[in-house]
Amino acid sequence: MDLLSLVQWPAMAATVVAAWLVASRHKRRRMIGFWVFIVSNVLWIVWGWHDGAYALITLQFALAALNIRGVLKNEPDAPAEAPRGAPATARD
Repeated sequence: MDLLSLVQWPAMAATVVAAWLVASRHKRRRMIGFWVFIVSNVLWIVWGWHDGAYALITLQFALAALNIRGVLKNEPDAPAEAPRGAPATARD
């Protein structure tokens, strides 16, 4: 097994970590998640090129475009949800 064959493992780990971060309520964590997704896209492209997985490469370019969109459209922190059963309050 050559060194480039091993790139799939950090690519997979980065993808999982990025998905976790993007689901955060905090803008900074989501932003980091989108950048980690972009790193994983690059890793998958490197691995796909080495392995001749051209459909995977095409997918990663499409996903990278969506991740760049996510970086640009990331919204402010989401407000904390009130506990269940708590009285409703007015919000801005």
